[in-house]
Amino acid sequence: MRENLFKEALLNPKVFTVTWELVPGRGARETIQENILVLAKQAAQGGKICALTLTDNPGGTPAMSADFMGGEILKLGIEPIVHFTCKDKNRNQIESQLYALDRSGVRNILVMSGDYPVSGYQGRPAPVFDLDPIHVLQLVSDMNRGLEYPGIKGLVHHQPSEFFAGAVVSPFKATEAEQMAQYYKLKKKVAAGAQFIITQLGYDARKFHEVLLYVKQNGFNIPLIGNIYILPYGAAKMMNRNELPGSVVTDKLLAELDRERGDSDKGEGARVLRAARMYAILKGMGFSGVHIGGHNIQYQQVERIISQGEELIPSWPDLVKYLDYSIPNGFYYFERDSVTGLNKATPVQRRNRPLEAKVEYTYSFSKFFHKLMFMPGKNFYSFMKKVSGKLVGTKLEILFHKLEQLIKVIIFDCKDCGDCALIDVAYICPMSQCPKNQRNGACGGSFEGWCEVYPGKKQCIYVRAYARLKEKREEAQLGDNIVPPCNWDLYQSSSWINFYLGKDHTSKNQNNHLSIKSRV
Repeated sequence: MRENLFKEALLNPKVFTVTWELVPGRGARETIQENILVLAKQAAQGGKICALTLTDNPGGTPAMSADFMGGEILKLGIEPIVHFTCKDKNRNQIESQLYALDRSGVRNILVMSGDYPVSGYQGRPAPVFDLDPIHVLQLVSDMNRGLEYPGIKGLVHHQPSEFFAGAVVSPFKATEAEQMAQYYKLKKKVAAGAQFIITQLGYDARKFHEVLLYVKQNGFNIPLIGNIYILPYGAAKMMNRNELPGSVVTDKLLAELDRERGDSDKGEGARVLRAARMYAILKGMGFSGVHIGGHNIQYQQVERIISQGEELIPSWPDLVKYLDYSIPNGFYYFERDSVTGLNKATPVQRRNRPLEAKVEYTYSFSKFFHKLMFMPGKNFYSFMKKVSGKLVGTKLEILFHKLEQLIKVIIFDCKDCGDCALIDVAYICPMSQCPKNQRNGACGGSFEGWCEVYPGKKQCIYVRAYARLKEKREEAQLGDNIVPPCNWDLYQSSSWINFYLGKDHTSKNQNNHLSIKSRV
């Protein structure tokens, strides 16, 4: 197989890698698609850009397939990085898409949840979030080893793929719960096989430094790339209103951009200078590279940012003050260093900080009920296991299921998936309470604690789960175990019976844990 020049550059500590984001846009043979190929050719010939990233339906609206455009760009002599989102397709389609990318020679993918769909042909499309980024990273890791699965004649073993898969993290969250949820999920992404990390979009130098320190302190020995977005006022207004979820633009920054519009060049020089300062700061801090993006950006502007950024690197500590767009009263993981304006290596004390969500009485009730009924070797576990075995296949099984469903609908708004993840998210159902069905942690779209899809109406379930667990000093468990995707073979069946008979993921994990414990 051919060399992966992006992977080689990013894993070389002597190389500072620069990638550039292109947006395929809606259509097949429209001006935007032709322009992208022109820009890609310029980048390939210019030699400053190591790889071009291609977005996948950004903002939740339809666009040209990033996969196909990646193949087109590969022919121009430059590495593509396809944004591989988990939305709009189930696990079979995701596996199929990975086969096609592998076959076409596209090796680099950036795995993320994806924006919630907001528009489409004749109305809003049905949201599909069958797998989350953790599951896709696991699938990619298995494919890189040579995917195995049972076939008609026995075990099938595929030839290994050569994907170089990255993931995303946002260090720019406003609240403690949101930020910790991002970092706990990052831990799972690394465990699942992420080979590089790109930050979400923000303009706070201290937050960039925070995620760099967090990665180092936790021993995540993978490259970290900082996101630089060349920010015009129009896009900034949308981000400031959270209309592009996950992108953080504060009121202070928006006001500065508004003033810069009055410059003779309508603020272009100020935007490029801001990006060049970010480039210098990120390289000076020790990031492995930068990811440059922006609407209607020309290749010449990208080259200006790189050249100006390189000139500013010797004075990067003095530039930190120009990237001071912190969220008012926002949470930081580390204590502030008053000398540098960045962070000390000491985490802040979170224990006495107030909870950011109400802990309902149902949480204590759920914990008590779980201990009473579902802990092996205790209380009613053995009795319920025997009863479940006798109920299977009888008319009483239907009545038992209906009783369970009634109880769980009232308390948890249960969707009857049969492979219950309540215990994994502090007894909050990710299948009914999270629009993206995230079983392993929060997506990047929350805003000030609110769900991306229901801002101001529903708190992110991981903000609520964090509060419940923190009250018991158990919040770290949000990053401990990878929760498998829902097994839809069990849909509309009793999750209680499935648990007692060892069919669901909770019982299988529990049995594995007990088996390991018995051998120690």
